Amino acid sequence: MPRSRSRSPRRDRDSHRDRRRTDSVDSRDRRRDDRRRREKDEERGHGEKRSRYEDDGRRRREDSRSRTRSRERKKESRRDKSKERKERKEEKKRQKEAEQIRQLAELSVYNPVDNPFHDANLNQQFKWHKKSEKEKKSGLSAAEAQARDMARRQEAKEELERLNRRRAEREAEMELREEEEAKMARLQESAQMAEWIAKEGDFQLEQERKRSIIRLKERRAKAIDFLSLNLKYAHPQDEEEDDGLDAAGLDIDLDEPYNILDNLNLAQTEELHDDIQRYLRLEETDVHIDFWTNMMVVCKARLDDLRQQASEGRRGGPSNGGVESSISALLSDKNYDQLVELQRSIQAKLSSGDPIDVDYWEGLLKSLLVWKAKAKLKALHEVVVRNRLEQLRKRQRDEAIQAQVELLGKAAIESTKQWPAEVRPLPSQQEEDEAMEIDEVEPYTRDMTPPLFEPGRLSYEDRQLQIVDPLEELKALMELRRSVAATRFVPKAIEEEAAEEVITEKPVVIDAFTRELNYRMDAEADLEEDDEEELFNVEASLANPVTYTWEDKYRPRKPRYLNRVHTGYEWNKYNQTHYDTDNPPPKVVQGYKFNIFYPDLIDKSKAPTYKLIKQGPNEDTILLLFTAGPPYEDIAFQIVNRDWEHSHKRGFRSTFDRGCLSLWFNFRRNFYRK
Repeated sequence: MPRSRSRSPRRDRDSHRDRRRTDSVDSRDRRRDDRRRREKDEERGHGEKRSRYEDDGRRRREDSRSRTRSRERKKESRRDKSKERKERKEEKKRQKEAEQIRQLAELSVYNPVDNPFHDANLNQQFKWHKKSEKEKKSGLSAAEAQARDMARRQEAKEELERLNRRRAEREAEMELREEEEAKMARLQESAQMAEWIAKEGDFQLEQERKRSIIRLKERRAKAIDFLSLNLKYAHPQDEEEDDGLDAAGLDIDLDEPYNILDNLNLAQTEELHDDIQRYLRLEETDVHIDFWTNMMVVCKARLDDLRQQASEGRRGGPSNGGVESSISALLSDKNYDQLVELQRSIQAKLSSGDPIDVDYWEGLLKSLLVWKAKAKLKALHEVVVRNRLEQLRKRQRDEAIQAQVELLGKAAIESTKQWPAEVRPLPSQQEEDEAMEIDEVEPYTRDMTPPLFEPGRLSYEDRQLQIVDPLEELKALMELRRSVAATRFVPKAIEEEAAEEVITEKPVVIDAFTRELNYRMDAEADLEEDDEEELFNVEASLANPVTYTWEDKYRPRKPRYLNRVHTGYEWNKYNQTHYDTDNPPPKVVQGYKFNIFYPDLIDKSKAPTYKLIKQGPNEDTILLLFTAGPPYEDIAFQIVNRDWEHSHKRGFRSTFDRGCLSLWFNFRRNFYRK
């Protein structure tokens, strides 16, 4: 066995010392590390605590500030409420003081010693002592009496509130009722306005028909008037219907409506086109709309032809009259059903795609539409002819009956001539007038025949005229008569020279004379019907004679006039008391009617004027002065000075028409009431 080495004690001590030194160093390092760790932990803990403390402090400060603000707000609100209460109290106090001051002011004029009420306690508040004593005797205490009075006042207050509520409800109901009435009035007005708008077209159509009738009666009819006359007889006429055109309408010959276009030029055709459009816009009856539609088709085609002829005439191009004549010859002898069948065949031919002359067939189709419209118009014309024939027969029967009655009357008169004078009946006024007319016929004498023509006494102007063969003139006249007889309407054409000659014949003078005569006849008729109007033709002399600047060029002259004054009774309180219908009061002037004639006025664009001129101190009358231009002098009339009525409903009229100045006015009537 090997032998173990022995260790020395010193070596052991050194190793132990080294070991302890090492352990001490290690422990010291550990302690230092622990101390550093603790210091770090303490520093970290102190930082967290410090932050917590800071957060808590900040929160506490914010809470304290918010509490302070809320307390301040509460204090401010309390102050505001107290201030409002104080203001309300002060306002009530002021009102109470004002009421006391008012009551004192009412009673300040009196005192307890001197007052009209003989009340010594005037300044004291009234107390019902007898009532209080009675209540005490009945065993009612003061508190109970006060409670009863409070209950009564409360009941009165409630009653007043209830009455106010009912009044408010009534006012609300009245407002609703007024709104409903206004709404119903608006609806009624809207319905009436819609009805008026719907009737406007009927009114315009009726006016167009009346204008046509007037032109037909006055022999100045246009083309549209004859077309409108066709529609008049398109329906059977009622016996009660009378427009004043029965005799004149039956005397006018009516041809097919479309034939009227043959004698119209371009301008007249355009005018007829516009008139047909106006009727077509206003008509509502199916038959009339169909008539005007067909006439529009024919008129439009004729208008296109005239415009094309005018353009070709200006350009000098070729005309296609041969094609149109062949188409007219093809379609003229066909009725409406045949034209419809031909239209179908032409449309089928155009849609078949075969090699055909498209322009020709399209032109034929266009002309076919026109001839269809003519066929419808022709059918309507047959109805018109039948109705006119029936009206003519009725007219002839009436005339025959009237002639028979007249012949019987004349036979009776002739038979009375054979009677003795003692039993002969007295002649009527009409028979006496006829006898006077027969007696007034002047017998024929040789002086009534004009002298024969002597060739030697022919004037120079007559010798310069062209010599016309009587046979040629007769042929030309017969040719014109045949052309006029071939058509039913010939438009009136006035040449410029003829129009100038008509103007130079002074139709204004004749028209003015006729108008003045009509005015005088109307005035006499009115005077016969109304005895309250009298003639007023007394002129007033002008204080200062007027000189005119145009005297050297025109001779001044007075205008003619026809004036009337309207008089009547004024039944005021005084006249009603002192007069009656058997014993009427004096008549007073109630108005005037002035008609001044200026037929030869040089400047017709300026109407005559009138003005009122005061006459010195006399305020009961005033001067009415009429002034016009050359060649008429001023004229004046003295009238009553009163206020005029300027309303047309009260008879006021101030017009200047066709050389006549009309000034009609009535005086304003005053009504006094207590």
